Amino acid sequence: MTIQELYNIIDGDYDQAIRVLRMDKLVDKHIRRFTSNGIMDRLLAAGKSMDPTALFEASHAMKGVCANLGLVKLSNGASEITEEFRPGTERQLSDDEVKERIENIRELHIQTVEGIKQYVQSCE
Repeated sequence: MTIQELYNIIDGDYDQAIRVLRMDKLVDKHIRRFTSNGIMDRLLAAGKSMDPTALFEASHAMKGVCANLGLVKLSNGASEITEEFRPGTERQLSDDEVKERIENIRELHIQTVEGIKQYVQSCE
């Protein structure tokens, strides 16, 4: 499987990733690291505690990493949580709605990680 085929499988934006990282070698390196970077665990823990600062920081980190890797759906989901908890803004979502959105992100993250693991196995 090629890196472009991986992006088709995970519904990512390869062109965005290559614009940021400039070469397949770097896209490959960073997409492999995505499976174990712990960013989803941070978001889940923040969602469990509903700590506004932790939610902002974890979702902001996820948004940035995912945007750089061309994982647009994950980035957009994280962006919604980021904006909900951005300091100085008034909340629009209930706690249950936030938790629902985090669960949607978790499910998409699982699918993405599974695709990446298939890619890694195909390269061995």
